[in-house]
Amino acid sequence: MKHYIDGFVLPVPLDKLKTYREVVEKVAEIWKEYGALDYSEYVGDDFSLEGSLSFADVANAKKDEAVIFGWVLFESREARDLANERVAADPRMADLIKPLTHASRPIFDAKRMVFGGYSSLVQSSNLSAG
Repeated sequence: MKHYIDGFVLPVPLDKLKTYREVVEKVAEIWKEYGALDYSEYVGDDFSLEGSLSFADVANAKKDEAVIFGWVLFESREARDLANERVAADPRMADLIKPLTHASRPIFDAKRMVFGGYSSLVQSSNLSAG
């Protein structure tokens, strides 16, 4: 099965991580309403692979920031495009995202977020459905 993902990396100030998580838990449910098969975000804790550029480097993360790595999984590029359109038009998203980006001290700096849409190349898993 060929899936499509939107992948992203972004720094979040450590003192805003709890608030970020609360918002993202709601955002994930909206994405799934519009066709996302999975919505996952993880907090980085190991960026030490000698000779490589880390996500922390790419996101220009500071010592007081957590680095978030996440993705949204879709059935296809078409399903992703439709979901993106619907999510962008959903008024709940505007309300949820406002505190992330428009506060006197935003929860994260969107200009430092790294993003891309990806077609499947290899999929191999030991995870079972359910």
